[in-house]
Amino acid sequence: MAITGGRSQGVESTLSLPTGAGAGRPRKVRVTFGARTDPGKVRTNNEDHFLVARLAKSMQICKSSLPDDGTCRFGDEEGYLMVVADGMGGATAGERASALAVRSLEAFVLDTFKWFLHLGGREQSVLLDELRRGLENADRSVFERARSEPRLTGMGTTLTMAYSVANDLFIAHAGDSRAYLFHDGTLEQITHDHTLVQMLVNVGGLTAEQAKRDARRNIVTNVIGGPHEGVDAEIYRLSLVDGDILLVCSDGLSEPVNDQAIADVLARTPDPSAACDRLVEMAIENGGPDNVTVIVARYDFG
Repeated sequence: MAITGGRSQGVESTLSLPTGAGAGRPRKVRVTFGARTDPGKVRTNNEDHFLVARLAKSMQICKSSLPDDGTCRFGDEEGYLMVVADGMGGATAGERASALAVRSLEAFVLDTFKWFLHLGGREQSVLLDELRRGLENADRSVFERARSEPRLTGMGTTLTMAYSVANDLFIAHAGDSRAYLFHDGTLEQITHDHTLVQMLVNVGGLTAEQAKRDARRNIVTNVIGGPHEGVDAEIYRLSLVDGDILLVCSDGLSEPVNDQAIADVLARTPDPSAACDRLVEMAIENGGPDNVTVIVARYDFG
């Protein structure tokens, strides 16, 4: 995968996609998930990294007149964070870039991100700004590490992050890893690829079919790190409903496996871990030309 010197242009940075009805907040959500990464059949090392994390409010009672000393209480509400990063840059630089970006984002969420903000108005605006800042922090971390180690110059990584609390789902994205939603029997691609061929499709220079075969399809125009500091974080907000399935993946899946085949697996495989295994197997059966990473999460509301 190659990186161009520029950034994607003309991208609306925040999009609202009201996929589900979801006017009221569900009382309880059950999230089941699976994740898997594999180097594929061609590459000797794996430059992909992923993260799945559960966020929970907790209280450690240090002293109390009640019989609660030393106990830890947890709030009912939980958030979920899912990240896929596909590194690039040659040698071990891509692996370093994706690992550093995931670690940077992990630290940002733990120490800074107000993950429990999911309401409307100003609170939602704060959350969207923090998602954007999370990607910008990751970009700065990767770029500064490359600047301090000349052999890593130009290293970068895609990064697609999904964050959910209750029925609110937010996606923050840079690059050509993807987020999909399998909703009501239909697979919908949420993210746009930040690639040269997608830019050409957008302006009418290529058709979608031509883009699939174009030799330049792996030239990424917007990444974490890369030759220049700065990232255009694309943010999406959706409302989830019962039975929705989220898929976050690197292009090691979306390149060799078409959307219909992915949809068929998600429709027929209710267990997210089994779905991940099958999707990775399909990518390898179709040649496994790249590292492949898959996260599948199913949302069931009570």
